[in-house]
Amino acid sequence: MTETLDQNIMEKDTLGDRFLTFQLDKEVYGIEIRNVTEIIGIQAITEVPELPDYIRGIINLRGKIIPVMDVRLRFKKNFREYNDRTCVIVVNIHEQTIGLVVDSVSEVISIPETEIVAPPEVGKEGNKYIKGIGKQGNEVKLLLDCEKLLNHQDAEYLNKIN
Repeated sequence: MTETLDQNIMEKDTLGDRFLTFQLDKEVYGIEIRNVTEIIGIQAITEVPELPDYIRGIINLRGKIIPVMDVRLRFKKNFREYNDRTCVIVVNIHEQTIGLVVDSVSEVISIPETEIVAPPEVGKEGNKYIKGIGKQGNEVKLLLDCEKLLNHQDAEYLNKIN
């Protein structure tokens, strides 16, 4: 029974309808749960010279060195001091493990494909990190494209760290 249940969950996850939601300021974002490895509290970050400002540095997670990106800074928002609600979402992007610093983690939700719409076109590069907009009741969730959070230059920097 458990094996079948686990298989059903895995099959559902591959459809991409389950999202881990988190907040930056008042906006709620979601990332596909299949990209998430774990969620940890904020910890000491060691700065590494000559990285983009949104790559805050590295952390030691149970003996593994993980680069950390502040999603607020990636989205060109103002830096906000980390507090007890600040979390690091550990994800795999382009076969690279990276921690995403967010203001707070909310919950795992299901949004059927029929309730996800494309983001509006805004300028040349507008919404480049938004894969879709999930509708849930009267609320909307901005669904991120994890693949686009790291560009190729970032991936090269981070490969040198690991």
